[in-house]
Amino acid sequence: MRYESAALEDWMRHYYFSVDFDIGSSGVEDYSVADLRKLLDIDSSEFDEIVLRDSTTLGGEEVRAAIADQWGNGDPDWAMVTHGASEAIYLVMSTLLDPGDEIVVLDPAYHTHHSIARTLGCTVVPWRMDASDSYRADFDLLRTLVGPRTKAIVVNFPHNPTGASLTARERDELVGIAADSSAYLVWDQAFRELTYGEEPLRDPVLDYPRAISIGTLSKGYGLPGLRVGWCIAHPDVLHGTFDLRDRTTLHLSPLVEFLACRVARGADRLLAGRLNQAGHNLGLLREWSRRNADLVDLVEPRGGVTTFPRLIGFVDTTDFCHDLARRHRVLLVPGVCFGDPQRVRLGFGGPTRAFERGLDELGRALRGHHDHQGADHVQS
Repeated sequence: MRYESAALEDWMRHYYFSVDFDIGSSGVEDYSVADLRKLLDIDSSEFDEIVLRDSTTLGGEEVRAAIADQWGNGDPDWAMVTHGASEAIYLVMSTLLDPGDEIVVLDPAYHTHHSIARTLGCTVVPWRMDASDSYRADFDLLRTLVGPRTKAIVVNFPHNPTGASLTARERDELVGIAADSSAYLVWDQAFRELTYGEEPLRDPVLDYPRAISIGTLSKGYGLPGLRVGWCIAHPDVLHGTFDLRDRTTLHLSPLVEFLACRVARGADRLLAGRLNQAGHNLGLLREWSRRNADLVDLVEPRGGVTTFPRLIGFVDTTDFCHDLARRHRVLLVPGVCFGDPQRVRLGFGGPTRAFERGLDELGRALRGHHDHQGADHVQS
């Protein structure tokens, strides 16, 4: 299969490692191995005991049990460990869907939520969230989109890039709509714990047998380089992915599984500090946006560590984001990567000092752009 280009990945590949101030990414500050050893009480001698043999297709029993206890229904037979959430999404979408199937996908969305289905020859029906309504999920609209041909509904809450989320009642309404149509509900919960003043949403796999929950240690837990994700679903769904996994990654490394197991058992210890930092940064972002209300239209995020503001006066922010990275060494993701060129993805989960500096540079660049545009207008 030949996939369409992933604009977000192209952008990150180009700039992620070449800037000084990252205010465009969707995760929290990364942890080191030393941090993990300290937070999770891991003795160095425990690494020496790991035997680097093959693991099982679903993942080792111990790590699956830890993931099922922390994020699932407690049954390890419902859990599969993957190379990040990306592999889980790829395995699930490629296994469940056939050419001609129809899926409803939240829009805007992370690219794999829709691009894999399109490559397979499926019809992708966008469930559009409107910025003018603070990106609230429109369930009346969803009911018109879901029909007898709907194979799956694919969502992500808290949402990347907008920071939108659901109330507990809205979450129940979504599960009810999926159940009424007998569609699979693919629930990407990468940012589940990153909420501010609200309880995390209950995972639909606890209520709906055709729900499929996908998670990761890359976002709220500061471990993107560990490349650990998971899929929690009925065992029949997991076993259906074996033919594809046998031809790709086979399984995870026992070294990675060891760390993933310890992280799952001590997840709250990793989350607490990063969640506090993100909440503090969000307060800084609110204040910055108030001071720069003539430059930026910020939609208040309800969860996650990203927001999707409109840069006032721009038809397309792409060239500005290129310039911001090259001249100011600040990473910001242009909205074209998510189908809305007037906006940018702004991430606030990183180190506070670098975040503040990045916002300062962004404000300076925006002022300079508008001053230049004004001067050009006067001359013309």
